[in-house]
Amino acid sequence: MLRKVSAVVLGGVLVAATLTACGGQERGAGSGTGSGAAKDDGQITMGFSQVGAESGWRTANTKSVQEAAAAAGIKLQFSDAQQKQENQIKAIRSFISQKVDIIAFSPVVESGWDTVLKEAKDAGIPVILTDRAVDSPDKTLYKTFIGSDFVLEGKKAGEWVKQEFASASGPVNMVELQGNTGAAPAIDRKEGFKGKEVMEAFLRANPDIDLLYAHNDDMGLGAIEAIEAAGKKPGTDIKIVTVDAVKDGMQALADGKINFIVECSPLLGPQLMDLAKKVVAGETVPERVLTEETTFTQEQAKTELPNRKY
Repeated sequence: MLRKVSAVVLGGVLVAATLTACGGQERGAGSGTGSGAAKDDGQITMGFSQVGAESGWRTANTKSVQEAAAAAGIKLQFSDAQQKQENQIKAIRSFISQKVDIIAFSPVVESGWDTVLKEAKDAGIPVILTDRAVDSPDKTLYKTFIGSDFVLEGKKAGEWVKQEFASASGPVNMVELQGNTGAAPAIDRKEGFKGKEVMEAFLRANPDIDLLYAHNDDMGLGAIEAIEAAGKKPGTDIKIVTVDAVKDGMQALADGKINFIVECSPLLGPQLMDLAKKVVAGETVPERVLTEETTFTQEQAKTELPNRKY
């Protein structure tokens, strides 16, 4: 990313994954099979199983789905899995017994879905994955996967860093706060605490850090505390790039403590409802649908912050 980067310190990788689905791994999606028709009254019924309500991001995701369903005239059967796969499997089986027209869910974990998804397929009920993917080798068990492009998010962050340090006369020291590969997103907002703890260790090992890249806002906010405690000015002495664009992160960006944020948006409800209508109507949909996302500078954050929903 930078020819002049002298050190990428990864020894303090967090024992926590990213807060949102930005910590998942992208998978492909198959064509699947579906009933191709709504109920006799013409109204589509969707069974939706949510991971839980562990964060502001997830709460905003739920609200987006609920509001979009109401606006689209889709009857929503909603279930909160409370972070437990067994609850989610039970909910999906309940949706199948209710003979809903379509099922959508954000998987608690990647593995262990083949049996219940096969049950939905056999019942002629199409499935859409939202926000997180599954690792099933049978891609015909679901119609499509709608969510963020995590690789693209990283590229957006890298492009900003490349431009920001393009005129650097010497080496650029960069550290990265990241989550465990393949781990479920954190459920208890510990990223801030761990971000602070790991950043403290980074600063003890190498006080001359130029750039911090954090995989979510909460880790970045925790790191800011450590930077300030070390007598340095976040956003000035150490440039900071994060991912998510939750309200607290956007506030730090507007305040000049973060320099750049790559959005990972939970507001996929309208896109999901459009996909659901097409799937139920028997139309062909893309195997992979990206959520609509952007990036924010400090000035853009000041404008957007009053409108932030999460």
